[in-house]
Amino acid sequence: MGVEKMVCLVSRTGRQFQRYNKGRRQVVGCIPYRFKLSSDGKISDEVEVLVISSQKGHAMMFPKGGWELDESVEEAASRESLEEAGVLGNVEHQLGKWDFLSKSRGTYYEGLMFPMLVTEQLELWPEQHARKRIWMNVVEAREACRDWWMKEALDVLVARLSSPMIQPKEENTLSISIETMC
Repeated sequence: MGVEKMVCLVSRTGRQFQRYNKGRRQVVGCIPYRFKLSSDGKISDEVEVLVISSQKGHAMMFPKGGWELDESVEEAASRESLEEAGVLGNVEHQLGKWDFLSKSRGTYYEGLMFPMLVTEQLELWPEQHARKRIWMNVVEAREACRDWWMKEALDVLVARLSSPMIQPKEENTLSISIETMC
């Protein structure tokens, strides 16, 4: 008998359990990535990243959303990638922290971004009817992405992946805490 994987098909909503730091709402996101397969089926060193449309469909971005009180920062990053992009994977070492102005809210947010090496892409996910998802090479993704701070996070990921000396070890990908990265 096989093991069935259960995935919640409803996104979390509301902001009553959101984390704040110095009055700034903390949002957490992922840059989902994978290594492109070559024509002979072997894994190449070319990286593809997954971008998603905004809910209104006017912009492209990486999955991100509020970090809630009952979850670790890595759990929040993973949840947002599942809810908005329908992907599961390994959340790796934080790419950085950015303060940015929310155009819709007129307030500053604190954004934390993580790379996620995608292990599974789901056919059904919570926001599948509200968002499009597109795999792109990093040049296309940087051009398509609306937010400057997400472009900077992508630059950090590209630099990290092109420097084998600083790639995180697989066994340490989820054990890091936010305090050790600051």
